[in-house]
Amino acid sequence: MNDDKVNVVKAWFKKAENDLINAENTIKMESPPTDTICFHAQQCAEKYLKGFLTFHETEFPKTHSLEDLVLLCKGMAPNMESELDDIEVLSSYGVEVRYPDEIYYDIPRDDAQEAIDLAKKVKTVILGYLEGKIQGI
Repeated sequence: MNDDKVNVVKAWFKKAENDLINAENTIKMESPPTDTICFHAQQCAEKYLKGFLTFHETEFPKTHSLEDLVLLCKGMAPNMESELDDIEVLSSYGVEVRYPDEIYYDIPRDDAQEAIDLAKKVKTVILGYLEGKIQGI
């Protein structure tokens, strides 16, 4: 993989980390906006998956569906679907919580923490598959 591709992959992961930092810092607030936490957790997972696909030079559609992205990853990582079998919990947070005209509800703090934990799980799985393949990650 050339340096330009590596830099793009690293950029995906840097953006993912920024989303995770936002989610983790926001949940520490006394009355955190849990919809925002869940959105950033979903975005973190999405960007890690897209970075993985970019590493493998696999095109992906413009989508927030984490399930669709995981299916695309199966060609390079056959076990990923079973490792991330609970990913659908995060998918709805990519769109539904962003707009007041969508189905909206107050997301309990425990659900927001679960979203963060799932995002971290995606990060761990993705980085595990790429261990030793990209310097500096």
